[in-house]
Amino acid sequence: MTFDGIIVAAFESRMATEITRLIERYGGRPLVAPVLREIPLEDNSAVREFGVRLMAGRIDLLILLTGIGTTMLFDLLKTRYAWSSVVAVLKGMAIIARGPKPVAALKAVGLQPTVTVPEPNTWVDLVSALDNYRPVKGLRVAVQEYGVSNPDLVNALEQRGAEVFPVPIYKWALPEDLGPVRHALDEIIAERVHVILITNAAQVDHVMRVLDQDGKVERFRSALEKLVVASIGPTASERLRHYGWSVDFEPAHPKMGVLVKELSEQTAHLRSSKRTE
Repeated sequence: MTFDGIIVAAFESRMATEITRLIERYGGRPLVAPVLREIPLEDNSAVREFGVRLMAGRIDLLILLTGIGTTMLFDLLKTRYAWSSVVAVLKGMAIIARGPKPVAALKAVGLQPTVTVPEPNTWVDLVSALDNYRPVKGLRVAVQEYGVSNPDLVNALEQRGAEVFPVPIYKWALPEDLGPVRHALDEIIAERVHVILITNAAQVDHVMRVLDQDGKVERFRSALEKLVVASIGPTASERLRHYGWSVDFEPAHPKMGVLVKELSEQTAHLRSSKRTE
């Protein structure tokens, strides 16, 4: 089973080329319009303060949420401290990696996580893994954030008695040119798109922002009822449901390749089910 020539829309940014090729490999016609632009925070005062606390021994536990954020954090620390000194401090503390990407970023600099959060790597899984590792009451916990803050994670840690220090590394912005995004959304509204792939929760926020700016939210919602919405995993699905989108499909593992492959095998059945609802 393949996509059999139908149009598959995606809003992936960092791996736009890869998802385009995957859709084509499994028989779909890709419509890929990046909706996120990753930009470093202009004010890195939080990172500077994190460095001061880290080197002074005032951080007990470090939570790393993304691979690129981990790499950027380390790169910023290298501009202020001798890297060998930073590594020595990091090796002496507990490090929680949310999934394989921060693990890979750690290994690239010769470090290992103390705890690796299992799939599907949600904040709930992270807190559960941390609970199994040790109590955080009284600990000074730094959280490397990405794009937007996760108040649920911060609140869960604080409720357990941790002193939480968020460390934002970068934020999401809309693309400078919204033309491709608007074209993709118009194609969806015109019911020429049959499947939407969501690979990042922030994509949903940005899609809704553009639709709201253009006054097309309700027309988009109407079109959604007739197509298949596929989410890469629980974190993205949570955001989709927040805005009232249906979630018609999640892969067995929250990985882009698995998402596209498994969805291509299920699309015919899913589309048939949507038409009979």
